[in-house]
Amino acid sequence: MDIFVKAAEVGIKKHPRNLKEEVTYGTAGFRMRADSLDHIVYRMGLLSVMFSKFRSGVTGLMITASHNPEEDNGVKLIDLMGEMMPIAWEKYATSLANVSDDKLVDVLQDIAKLECIDVTKPATVSIGRDTRASSLNLSEAAVDGIEAMKGKCNDFGLLTTPQLHYIVCCQNTGGQYGEPTEEGYYKKLSAAFLTLNKNRKVINYVPELYLDLANGVGAPKLQQLCAYLGDVLKINVCNNGSGKLNYQCGADFVKVSQMQPVGLNLEPGMRCASFDGDGDRLVYYYKTSEGKFALLDGDKIATLFAAYLNDLLKSSQLKLNMGLVQTAYANGSSTNYINDVMKIPVACVPTGVKYLHHKAQDFDIGVYFEANGHGTVLFSQTAQKLIRNQASDNSLDEVTRDAAVRLATIMDLINQTVGDAISDMLVVETILASKDWTCEDWDSAYTDLPSRQIKIKVENRLLVETTDAERRTTKPAGLQEAIDEVVAGYKHGRAFARPSGTEDVVRVYAEADTQANADKLACEVGLRVYNLARGIGEKPSV
Repeated sequence: MDIFVKAAEVGIKKHPRNLKEEVTYGTAGFRMRADSLDHIVYRMGLLSVMFSKFRSGVTGLMITASHNPEEDNGVKLIDLMGEMMPIAWEKYATSLANVSDDKLVDVLQDIAKLECIDVTKPATVSIGRDTRASSLNLSEAAVDGIEAMKGKCNDFGLLTTPQLHYIVCCQNTGGQYGEPTEEGYYKKLSAAFLTLNKNRKVINYVPELYLDLANGVGAPKLQQLCAYLGDVLKINVCNNGSGKLNYQCGADFVKVSQMQPVGLNLEPGMRCASFDGDGDRLVYYYKTSEGKFALLDGDKIATLFAAYLNDLLKSSQLKLNMGLVQTAYANGSSTNYINDVMKIPVACVPTGVKYLHHKAQDFDIGVYFEANGHGTVLFSQTAQKLIRNQASDNSLDEVTRDAAVRLATIMDLINQTVGDAISDMLVVETILASKDWTCEDWDSAYTDLPSRQIKIKVENRLLVETTDAERRTTKPAGLQEAIDEVVAGYKHGRAFARPSGTEDVVRVYAEADTQANADKLACEVGLRVYNLARGIGEKPSV
């Protein structure tokens, strides 16, 4: 029987299309209510096999909805080096998800023809899932899709999203990037962390962290990691699975609400951090001596990483170009600090990991972070070779070689495939310890402009279109002019509106000289969006 016909028959019998609305594969893959996802995940299983045949390697499929509410879920595909599926293939995912059951064979045949895929080639797909109640059944739908297309499935069960990205990369590099198992992930990161933190002498840095795990998959995985770390870092956890996923906790809640999560009694002197639901976002925070909540978000993490790596580059005498990639959500103060003080080039791209990751590849060392805490560092093949050669050159003086060795070890601690809360947390702790810094020391590099983010519910988010890395709107007519007029009335004012990639809302971001003004500016811009982009429900208010 034709492989596509068999795939369609299994789909009709076990995973028929049950969603009338059309959906689009975006930055986060597909995300929606879990009860609408079954046929989509089955079809992504089919596509992951097609993608594996096309790439001639192991691809990945992850079941997660990250920071979304517990009743949601999602699916996304992973490329050979642990990167996101190429943008060019997103249209195939969208077509497969929306086609009627009786036309499924036609779409599969079209993909095979357009990409010249030999369907007789072997294919392997590695899959993982988060802890949502719906994830197990959805992963079974993915397995059905993979097996219907005669693909081999490696089911790794519960994983953080970055762990699956890491494993897929390891599988396609013959183990050069690391051992392609969950245990291999813990061994690689812990070995690098322990090496970097041995014989440290600190006075101000306290090796104790208070960590909010968002009641997500990061909770059991963090517990497993701790077994490898010993007593080098004491981690006190909260929201470790006993509560509702992402509810009043997690990195997204902390970032947007600018307050500590439930379950954490924040006091001055405590260094705190939050993961998101699938373990790919990280933010830090603390309470000042005056009792004020202070957030150390992705911008602060990016500048911490970049400054540390820049110092090591200078000490190791390596001539490599480093750049930092941000989105429009990056605080204006951070961009000014990186440009004017650190003297490191900054690039701005549209929101979405795929855009940041791609742009970071333009540098020998590319640091990228979204303000929400999702990010990592990429080292080009040339940079990796030069760093490792320098680290093994015994003719160098001790200071130069030690800096190169530290750089090489940091490369092993960083998960270069995708933003990884566990890896990023260990890097932050390593840098703070090496500098003997508290959170206050870290935060003092520059002062963020007060900001506010709000969501405006709209009939159709696609009515809003943007340009200039999503910093300006082109549709609906008159919206950008209205935003410009409002912003002009605020000192240090900056604001933009962009359609969400995952829900029918338009996201508004605003900065100003005071928090009260940032709140007011966000509300005024939100009202313009509401009035000109067919807002629904309650109007925004301060």
